[in-house]
Amino acid sequence: MNTTLPADHNARMVRAALALDGLSVGDALGETCFRDENFEAILDDPRATARAPWSWTDDTAMALGIYDVLQDHGRIDQDALAKRFAKRFQAQPWRGYGAGAFRLLGQVAGGGDWRIASEMIFPGGSFGNGSAMRIAPLAGYFAEDDYAVIAEQAKLSAEITHTHPEGIAGGIAAAVAGAYAWKHRDKRADDATKRGMFDVVLAHTPPSEVRGGIVRSTSLAFDASAEPAVKLLDHGMQTRAFDTSMVPIVRLLGNGSRISCQDTVPFCVWAAARHLDDYQSAILNTIRVGGDIDTNCAIVGGIVALAVGRQGIPRDWLRDREELVV
Repeated sequence: MNTTLPADHNARMVRAALALDGLSVGDALGETCFRDENFEAILDDPRATARAPWSWTDDTAMALGIYDVLQDHGRIDQDALAKRFAKRFQAQPWRGYGAGAFRLLGQVAGGGDWRIASEMIFPGGSFGNGSAMRIAPLAGYFAEDDYAVIAEQAKLSAEITHTHPEGIAGGIAAAVAGAYAWKHRDKRADDATKRGMFDVVLAHTPPSEVRGGIVRSTSLAFDASAEPAVKLLDHGMQTRAFDTSMVPIVRLLGNGSRISCQDTVPFCVWAAARHLDDYQSAILNTIRVGGDIDTNCAIVGGIVALAVGRQGIPRDWLRDREELVV
């Protein structure tokens, strides 16, 4: 454990906890929406949620790992984080980890070196959306720092499981977006502030398909225009189960159905910017696009919570989320 923590460590952890709440509520509620009856009910009435408690997934489990390491070290110590990821995986392997993460964390839990295991399991590196889904507590912790610091810490966090440039870019983009949300929380309802998120995220996201997707998102109006229903089976969407006004958005940015940062992060940054002042609307409209619902909602929820504060997260949603084990 690092005993040279920042002087404002406690304030940083309060922000990290806020981001963790936003992430975990989005994750847990989003997970319930893979069942059609829950998906359709909540879009009709935000109070018509699944029976509590809502179980959170590996998205939250790994975010808790980041929270733990920041609590102990005040920075990302990669070896400590790899062990923390593995410890939480070993305790609850049924949280919904992907096949690659299951193998990687299993090897680390057994004493393997995460660097060697990661390269063996993901030759060339993983670009899955896991690097972005867990990053919100880091965004909260470093939110008062320069964006360059946030980007570097996000890179360190991503590299344990996602050494591919796209995986790193996705983690950085989501972290910078979260920090921007905090820095501009007093002007979160201002349209220029919402649009400003794109400029800052693009300024710190390295060249990548992720960055290209965020560039495309800057051309989109925040009021999605309606068009006739179209089957998008390759995007994990069904014509009866999504708001058809979102079809052009999904075509352009993705919805996480390919479980990659390229197919997830551009939409999530756009959705967070669009609803930077309204957590409930951010989550509901993220649910509408289908795809990797829990991860999309985790990313968007973690960003927007840093703008609206804990009071901006619906009280009943916080109550219904499964208790966090920190």
